[in-house]
Amino acid sequence: MKSDNKPSVCVVGLGYIGLPTAAVIARAGCKVLGLDVSQKVVDTINRGEIHIEEVDLDGLVQGVVARGLLSAAIEVAPADVFVIAVPTPFETNETGDHAPDISYVLAAGRTIAPVLKAGDVVILESTSPVGTTEKMRDMIAEMRPDLKIPGLTRETPDISIAYCPERVLPGRILEELTNNDRSIGGITPRCARKALAFYKRFVRGECVTTDARAAEMTKLVENAYRDVNIAFANELSIVADRMGLDVWEVIRLANRHPRVNILSPGPGVGGHCIAVDPWFIVHSAPEETPLIRTARGVNDGKMHHVIAKAEALVEAHPDARVACLGLAFKANIDDFRESPARFVASRLARKFGNRMSVVEPYADELPLEFTDSGVTHIDVDEALETCDILIVLVDHDVFRVVPLAERADKLVYDTRGIWPDQPRVVREESAKLALAAG
Repeated sequence: MKSDNKPSVCVVGLGYIGLPTAAVIARAGCKVLGLDVSQKVVDTINRGEIHIEEVDLDGLVQGVVARGLLSAAIEVAPADVFVIAVPTPFETNETGDHAPDISYVLAAGRTIAPVLKAGDVVILESTSPVGTTEKMRDMIAEMRPDLKIPGLTRETPDISIAYCPERVLPGRILEELTNNDRSIGGITPRCARKALAFYKRFVRGECVTTDARAAEMTKLVENAYRDVNIAFANELSIVADRMGLDVWEVIRLANRHPRVNILSPGPGVGGHCIAVDPWFIVHSAPEETPLIRTARGVNDGKMHHVIAKAEALVEAHPDARVACLGLAFKANIDDFRESPARFVASRLARKFGNRMSVVEPYADELPLEFTDSGVTHIDVDEALETCDILIVLVDHDVFRVVPLAERADKLVYDTRGIWPDQPRVVREESAKLALAAG
């Protein structure tokens, strides 16, 4: 690593995590090369522009590109530190098993292996099943027998390999990349220390070292914990529907207990972490994870509950026009990955076609599954003027601020609880329709 305390860095993968990470590292004064398989993404970044929506990211990328600290490319080049931030999806087989796909991680390892040199640090940030960092290490060792690899040599290794997952919230990524604590797991303690020295250049939060397997499991546990807690809220919302109760009122009152903190229910769970990562634990220990598996089933099942309830409401009013509000997996972002709102809206579109419209302020056009469905993409003002039924799927701020006067005459199915002042008779009707559907 360079003696001037500013190593050159290569970030592999310029998506929702990779690009903000590359920009934050560049802001700290390191010269960063970002790698991506998309020439369009590379060209966009090299113009100082961005291809994703994230608060303050556009100005940061423009600045570090203009200063010559960040550039993007298709081809790898030598660097002192390599940060891998590529997707780790899962595949569902015919038996319903959700198997993690680490092929992108291994492909990234194969990409950087030819340019590694003594002194380099390789850090995997992608959320991964336990043992993935070691598999990447073994692959690098196979490709580069000339290098002494940590954990496989009794001598001082030539390179360091570690695992350090991000902990960020979309919409706050730049702030949280800098301020949140980090768990840094090394293949060896020496590897962890080398990675720690790198992260301390741009992370203000506490950096705690451990081994790679513990760090991998920590990331999965964090998201499985949240998934289980959301599942309780979603199951409670279904019970409340069955009983004709207002779940938001029940939760508000229950949370007055000093040791109760029930989360907010919704139409399911989405995003690239919470909806995916628990399956990595289940896949590794299927017999020992009935709670985690059940929580995943509850949260996925909530989408179908919402569809049934929305269908009952729409079918009971055959002349009504319908607007689904939101497609993103959470509020105020343009990320539709694993989005329950997108799933619900697309299923309703198949059934109701040109009776439906979709309001998604963070999309220029509707996703491909809405093509030829007859569904129109409109803004919230047009929805309020032309639609009789509003199905709230995402709690975007632009929806929250709609006053009661503009929606008092609407039939509303609010899966996010953003309009507690909506006339109760409407919500009671929705609950009764859900009972009938059930």
